[in-house]
Amino acid sequence: MKVLFFFGIILVVQGCPPIIKRSEWSTRTSSCVNKLSTSRPYAVIHHTAGNRCFNMMDCKRQLRNIQYYHMQEKKWCDIGYNFIIGEDGNIYEGRGWTKVGAHTLNYNRVSLGISIMGNFMRVTPNIKALKAAQSLIKCSASRGYLALNYTLKGHRQLGKTNCPGKALYQVIQKWPRWG
Repeated sequence: MKVLFFFGIILVVQGCPPIIKRSEWSTRTSSCVNKLSTSRPYAVIHHTAGNRCFNMMDCKRQLRNIQYYHMQEKKWCDIGYNFIIGEDGNIYEGRGWTKVGAHTLNYNRVSLGISIMGNFMRVTPNIKALKAAQSLIKCSASRGYLALNYTLKGHRQLGKTNCPGKALYQVIQKWPRWG
């Protein structure tokens, strides 16, 4: 966090968390071309419903498995989420800030899709993952990728699904801008 002094006013500038670029975890080329507008009104939280990962090597392997499933089985242009978070505390770039995701039917063009790797029906993600998600959301709003008055949603609010899992859903209901 940086503190700036500007004509006697103290400004606190919230830094954005580091994000592992897709080129660091995948060699596959995305064929996605649809661009997202800035200031999207929704941040949508997901879980992958698969394996959890606690170190970078395992998380990268899990990301490649998810990407393979999305691209080969579902025939999508890339992994469906804009960002994916591991319980190693890292944020991994999926489609990134500017590409339309494939994570929430009827909401992909107006939301940023953030998924935490694992199945969180009965257990919550660890504190590293939760803090990374909150930091990413704050950063997204400060950079204009989310509207300043964005609404935080769990995937299940927008479609017939158990995602992001019962335990994670209970946690995010306490986060700022929940609605």
